[in-house]
Amino acid sequence: MRVAIVGLGFMGLTHLKAYRRIPGVEITAISSNDPRVLAGDLSHIQGNLDIAGEPVDIAALPKYEDAMECIRSCEADAVDLCLPTAMHAPAAIAALRRGLHVLVEKPMALDGEECEQMIGEARKAGRILMTAQVLRFFPAYLPLIEAVRGGSLGAVRHALFRRRCAAPKWGAWLTDKKQSGGGVFDLLIHDVDMALVCFGMPAAVSATGHEDLAAGIDMVTAQLHYDSGLAVTITGGWHLPSAYPFSMEYTVVGENAAIEYSSAGRPPHWYGREKDHEIPLEEKDGYQAEIEYFVECCRSGREPERCSPESSAAAVRVARLLDEARSRKGEPVPCR
Repeated sequence: MRVAIVGLGFMGLTHLKAYRRIPGVEITAISSNDPRVLAGDLSHIQGNLDIAGEPVDIAALPKYEDAMECIRSCEADAVDLCLPTAMHAPAAIAALRRGLHVLVEKPMALDGEECEQMIGEARKAGRILMTAQVLRFFPAYLPLIEAVRGGSLGAVRHALFRRRCAAPKWGAWLTDKKQSGGGVFDLLIHDVDMALVCFGMPAAVSATGHEDLAAGIDMVTAQLHYDSGLAVTITGGWHLPSAYPFSMEYTVVGENAAIEYSSAGRPPHWYGREKDHEIPLEEKDGYQAEIEYFVECCRSGREPERCSPESSAAAVRVARLLDEARSRKGEPVPCR
């Protein structure tokens, strides 16, 4: 299977390393608008997570400065789109119309309408379209999904998802809301998606917070309101262009047990009525598992049911609705 990496920044490099570990996958092209990357220098690429490790030699690969030209001209069976969010829909649609499978980084697109256009093109082309909602493959989040869906927690009475970091110093496009949708949208789409995976679509949302992208502040405390009475809290965002460390966490409490995790030194833990224990985790890296799943879907022609484009589109709609709800300063907004 031949894959082109369209957009070689932090996430593109993470994906590139994952593809290189899969037998039978060949990287046939890359694109970047960074002259250093086009010259083969990847040493400056950075992001929220440590992606150090094996060096990557891209010297012999065809390189494109223009992403759309790469999509039009590359020799590939699939493209992996790691571009600014505003480019996701046009790039994915161009690739699908060329008959290529598409993995697109989160958020799937800037709004629900663009997501629906992408889904429609994938259906017409008969090709795989998947969004890289990596929490669905993260070892620390898999026990949560299993516990909620399997019912071992009992009826869930409380759920909290939190994610925060310093305002990113890479990728100036992130501070341009027309390109990124904003910091909260780009960052907390993970937690919105996880809430929908676990609990489904809410009846309404509400939110408070503050946005000043130029100052590196974009914060929200939101609630997803369900007809059962459950309110799922999602909170976090950008904490200034500072040294504030990245972290993510969840706490979910049911009638039978609670489950909790924090990337800041607390592995997933099960707290039952009679006993508690640390939850053993799968050793596979979540990004690797995600990429392997996409490749298998492409090879088999099987729709990505574990991470369907329809579910990723729903996360985009709810995340955009949180932005609207924040502007209403806590007033509930029905999910349309």
